[in-house]
Amino acid sequence: MAVLVLDRRKRPLMPCSEKRARLLLGRGRAVVCRVMPFTIRLRGRTVQRSTLQPLRLKLDPGSQITGLALVRESDTADTTTGEAVRTLTVLMLLELKHRGQSIREALTRRRAFRRRRRGNLWHRPARFDNRTKPAGWLAPSLRHRVDTTIAWVARLRRLAPVTSLSQELVRFDMQQMQNPEISGIEYQQGTLAGYEVREYVLEKWGRTCAYCGAENTPLEIDHIHPKSRGGSDRVSNLTLACHDCNQRKGSQDVAAFLAKQPEVLQRIQTQAKAPLKDAAAVNSTRWALCQRLKETGLEVEVASGGRTKWNRHRLYILKTHSLDAACVGHVDAIQRWQQPVLTIQATGRGSYQRTRLTRHGFPRGYLTRHKSAFGFQTGDLVRAVVTAGQKVGTYLGRVAIRASGSFNIQTATGRVQGISHRFCTLIQRADGYGYALTKRAFDTGDAGTGAAYAAALSLPGINAGVSRATG
Repeated sequence: MAVLVLDRRKRPLMPCSEKRARLLLGRGRAVVCRVMPFTIRLRGRTVQRSTLQPLRLKLDPGSQITGLALVRESDTADTTTGEAVRTLTVLMLLELKHRGQSIREALTRRRAFRRRRRGNLWHRPARFDNRTKPAGWLAPSLRHRVDTTIAWVARLRRLAPVTSLSQELVRFDMQQMQNPEISGIEYQQGTLAGYEVREYVLEKWGRTCAYCGAENTPLEIDHIHPKSRGGSDRVSNLTLACHDCNQRKGSQDVAAFLAKQPEVLQRIQTQAKAPLKDAAAVNSTRWALCQRLKETGLEVEVASGGRTKWNRHRLYILKTHSLDAACVGHVDAIQRWQQPVLTIQATGRGSYQRTRLTRHGFPRGYLTRHKSAFGFQTGDLVRAVVTAGQKVGTYLGRVAIRASGSFNIQTATGRVQGISHRFCTLIQRADGYGYALTKRAFDTGDAGTGAAYAAALSLPGINAGVSRATG
C-alpha cells in the first residue's frame, strides 16, 4: 500500500512506497501527519518543485460497503494493433462500511417512543400532512451513504492529487434485462451479454445454491419453471443451483423436484418474488452520488456492474468490494492489486442522548455529561504500553473512555479492558471512523507492505508530529 505525501504547506504530492516513507521519517525529512490513512508531510518540498501524475479515484457504491481504489493511469500504444492500452497501477485499496442500518433502527426506535408519548399519553393533532419534502430528498439512512462517500472522496483529494473519478452507476439494468430490444446490441450479442443478469441473480440469491445451500462452488443459472414446460427468461424465474442439483432437477418443475421438501419449496417461491433491499438502497442513492461527484468539477466516468464483472473475470481478479472498484470503467490491465485493504468503519461522533432507555421507553441508566476524560475521547486512536499488572504489553486501537480512568481499547485482535489512562498515548484524534488494515488471503506477503505503519509508530517524535497535524 502506498503512503500518501503532503508538501510542507499540506498540499498533496504523489504517493510514495513504504520503504521511502520510512527512510524520510528516519532521516528527519518528514513527519507523520496522519496514521490512518498513513500520511507524511515533507519539511522541505513544495508542489512547484514536484512532478505530479494523473490519479483516478474509483468507487463501487454499495448498500453496506463502498469500495474505493486509488489508481495511477498510464496509456500506451499496442505495438501490433496500434490501439491505446490503459494500464492501472493500484496505489491504495479502501472499503468504507456504512452504518445506514443502525441509523434506520435508531430512527425506528425513536419514532416508536414518540408515538407512544403523543398517541397514548396525550393527544395532539397530526401535522405530517402540512410538511412537504424538498426535491431530491433522501431518507437519513440513505443520505448517510452519500455523505460519507463524498466525505472520503474530499479527504482523499486533500491527501492525493486526484484528477478524475469513476463510479459504478448501475449495478443491474432492470429495464434492459426485462426487454433487451430497448437499445444496445452490446447487451444481446456483445462481450457483456448475460453479465447484467448473472450479477443480479448472484446478488439476489446470496451466491449460494437455492436447493442445497452450497457455497464457494461453481454455480449455474437454473429456471425455476423449466423452459421446456413454458418457463420464461424473466429474472423472477431464475435462480442459482450447483451442478449436481441442476442435473438432478433437469426439466422438472420446482414443485415436483421439491415435493418432499416443502419448506425449501416455500422459501424459493417466496424469495423469487422478493425485491432486493440492498439493491433498492443503491438504486435510490446512485444518481444523488453521481451528481455530488460531478459537483467536484472533476471528470467523472460511469459504468455498469456488468462491465465491472466482465473486467474482473477477464483479468482474473478476485471479488472484493475494493477490487470491484478498481475494475470499474475502461480497464485493459491492472498491476499491484494484491495488497492489503484499509477497512474504514463509520462509527459516528457519539450521541446527544445521555439517557439509556429500556425497550418500553423508561430510563435505565445515565451517561456522563462530559465526552472527554483525562485528555481522551471515545474513538481516539491510542497506543497503550502497559508495564505492570496482568495486561503487560503494547496495545494499539480505538479507546472507549470511562470517568474512572479505566479505559477499553479495541485492537485488531479483540477488546482489551481495564487499561489505565496513564499508559495511553494519543496517536490520532477521533474523526468518526474506525480503521483496520486487513491483509487478504491473496496477498503475496510483501515485507514492505504495512511496515511503514508499524515502524512509524515506534519512531521518536511521532506523538509531537501527530499532535501538530491534528491540532
